[in-house]
Amino acid sequence: MSSVRVRMYRQGLGDCFLLTFTTDAQPVHVLIDCGVLKGTPESKERMLAVAENVRETTGGSLDVLVATHEHWDHLSGFLQAQEVFDKLSVARVWTAWTEDPEDELAKELGIRKAKALHALAGAQRRLHAAGSKNGRRVSMQLDALLGFNGELGAEGRPTTSKAIEWVKTREPAELSFLRPGEELSGLPGLNGVRIYILGPPHDRRLIKRSDPSKKHPEVYELAGDMSADLGFMAAAEALDRGEIPEEQPFEEWFRIGEQEASDHPFFLEHYSSDRDEWRRIEDDWLGVSARLALQLDSDTNNTSLVLAFELGDGGPVLLFPGDAQVGNWLSWELLEWRITEGNVTKKVSAADLLARTILYKVGHHGSHNATLREKGLELMTSKELAAMIPVNRVTARKMEWNMPFPPLFKALMERTKGRIMDAEEGVSAANPGLLSDKEWRRFTKRIPAPVEKGWLDYTIEW
Repeated sequence: MSSVRVRMYRQGLGDCFLLTFTTDAQPVHVLIDCGVLKGTPESKERMLAVAENVRETTGGSLDVLVATHEHWDHLSGFLQAQEVFDKLSVARVWTAWTEDPEDELAKELGIRKAKALHALAGAQRRLHAAGSKNGRRVSMQLDALLGFNGELGAEGRPTTSKAIEWVKTREPAELSFLRPGEELSGLPGLNGVRIYILGPPHDRRLIKRSDPSKKHPEVYELAGDMSADLGFMAAAEALDRGEIPEEQPFEEWFRIGEQEASDHPFFLEHYSSDRDEWRRIEDDWLGVSARLALQLDSDTNNTSLVLAFELGDGGPVLLFPGDAQVGNWLSWELLEWRITEGNVTKKVSAADLLARTILYKVGHHGSHNATLREKGLELMTSKELAAMIPVNRVTARKMEWNMPFPPLFKALMERTKGRIMDAEEGVSAANPGLLSDKEWRRFTKRIPAPVEKGWLDYTIEW
């Protein structure tokens, strides 16, 4: 009998999953991400506790380390608990093709992201310095969104780029940049386990497709349209360098500089006091920075490495989509694998993998646009389907995020018939009434009791 134990850590709003496969004599350990949202109380202590448990559980040896995408809530632990993780030996490191320094599209996306982050950090400093109520509000929004990338603008402080660099430089680990359509099998100790790579798509258009369409929304709610503004980035970068942006709405002879205005009686009387703040508009254009930051955040989510673990030939599937959003999910429909067993060759599609999924790691903490409807959750038709949600509602409410999104959570309850494992709330103490008592016992038998405070385990045999 072979088995896999999936351990979901409960460190707060963030992803950290340790999969332990037992198919041969020695267990195989796969760690997928390890992070917590910036601003989480005692975040370093929490991640140190997680890292210590990973070290103890694995005996100090990881067979595979997976980094799905470059966000702080998925990678922070590798820096916050680096003293522990440095002691782990790692045999293989898997990241998406977006981390490949030889890939032209990856380089293009990286340059664009770096420019956007630089411009946004400059806009945040400008807004903070302005001191207006609106400026402070937008600055706080930016701080929350930029927090997904670590401590930006602070020299020598930890960032996601430093975290992913730590992952990629593990020695003597074998580093692989995975692409959709690939299939991994025959890994030492993983007898009978096949791993399919579904995303991210090697397609600029689909990576930027974060939100559902307006006419035919693919998810459980339609969000507003957002688009990055290259003109904004150029202007913000110029201001950050202490320069006046080249493009101005008025000719130079119409304009009055800030220093000149501060000495002019008319401006002193009508624009200088706090009660006149509403008259000043020179920094209002920076409000678009929050929109750009949100789009940048979504684009990064859409670069998530998506893995489907097949347990045995044609067997049940574990789906780990990172924080993949609309474009990433839609790209799976085009994928097809040809698998040869002996003299028999068969085709495997993403729809087939979804139909056999019995454990779904819910994307992006249950947000509205990280689980597709008809081309996602509704294709998960297994009667054994269960879901793990790495969410913390207290933190989400502080950030004014609706996680897990109520219509999606309701759909998950219906599709899994109550088999939901929640990083914050654990598992329902009683049968929600959607399963027979026998089916509910079969589900809860896979979860050790009592559930640990620091993690939640789910074991599947095949």
